[in-house]
Amino acid sequence: MRAKPGDLTGKCALVTGGSNGIGAATVRMLADAGARVMIGYNSGEERARKLMSELPGSGHAVLKIDLADSASTSASGKVARDAFGRLDILVNSAGFTRPIPHGNLDALDDAFMDKMLIANVRGPFSMIRSCAPLMKETGNAVIVNVSSVSAFTGSGSSIAYVASKAAIDNISLALARVLGPQIRVMCVSPGAVATDFVAGRGRPELEKIAASAPMKRVTEPEDVALAIMACITHMPMTTGGRIIVDGGRFLG
Repeated sequence: MRAKPGDLTGKCALVTGGSNGIGAATVRMLADAGARVMIGYNSGEERARKLMSELPGSGHAVLKIDLADSASTSASGKVARDAFGRLDILVNSAGFTRPIPHGNLDALDDAFMDKMLIANVRGPFSMIRSCAPLMKETGNAVIVNVSSVSAFTGSGSSIAYVASKAAIDNISLALARVLGPQIRVMCVSPGAVATDFVAGRGRPELEKIAASAPMKRVTEPEDVALAIMACITHMPMTTGGRIIVDGGRFLG
């Protein structure tokens, strides 16, 4: 008998960037739905362990993942196999940015561009490459890549960030074609979210942005996590899709 939508009992998930923001909200929802969750973190070990201690259920774990370190990402699939014996869900939520005005081309130097593309593009792809063999064994797995409206609007914290998210969108499309039917691949694309992801962007600026959108309210991490959960639990015949979570700000 097929499990009821939303019931993830017996499922196992790995969430990169799981100690904070959108990732942490997603971890909580996955655990609330019955999944065992591995919380991926880079510098937030204390946050990750505290979050793990607050989750319902048992068998959760934490894992340090440095998206810029190939050895770290490449080992993730084996770590998940050793810890869980299976992997049904991979959420690529980790990433970074730094505000750089789009017109300031000199400030966007090669070193920063390389750092951005390695962490935000090569890192998530390496996670998928590492975890895909284990995920295929379940026959019904799902990858959700957290992208951004920056990927298709050309706006965002920097041109490097725009480029990295456009790459994630297209990688997701390509992987959806080759990883099915055992693995679905989805993108969730937030606009401005109430997290500390973009340095210097406080609540007043977020409220100003929200005022220009049809929904007229700030997007919270939980709003994005709900979209991620919908991809996992309620869209079994959708792959290669993109869910936009921006309050309607970028309607055509």
